[in-house]
Amino acid sequence: MSASNSKGAGEAFRLMDRPGAYGHYPHARRVGDLLFVSGMSCRRTDNTHAGVIIHEDGSFEANIEEQTEALLQNMKIIVERCGGSMDQLVDLTTFLVSMNDFKGYNTVYNRWFDAESGPARTTVAVAELPHPHLLIEMKVIVALNGSTN
Repeated sequence: MSASNSKGAGEAFRLMDRPGAYGHYPHARRVGDLLFVSGMSCRRTDNTHAGVIIHEDGSFEANIEEQTEALLQNMKIIVERCGGSMDQLVDLTTFLVSMNDFKGYNTVYNRWFDAESGPARTTVAVAELPHPHLLIEMKVIVALNGSTN
């Protein structure tokens, strides 16, 4: 893990053993007791995507439930390595390429969170995500207890 205070507000976290960003931004940034986690997907460290079957002709099939589960597992790693836990999420924004995938996404989401203790949530449909195999992306804000600085 790499953390830096040299630029910007708060502490930036870049986890070198996790899939890197498509641009110049950290996996997460801590400001005070809040951790802002950048948009996450089901991308693996080898740059393939969980929940995707690629056919010989180049076409592919993507599964929203598998992608959502892999995304939340990726998020859990980032949040925990930055000093938090998934039960500390206070806000979650989900970006779906199609609202037709809402039911499958929601099925997996409901295994991870409940209405009493889960984060506030917004789900929106977007025209596309940074890679054509992606059906879903999420970003979160985590309220950390105590200070790790």
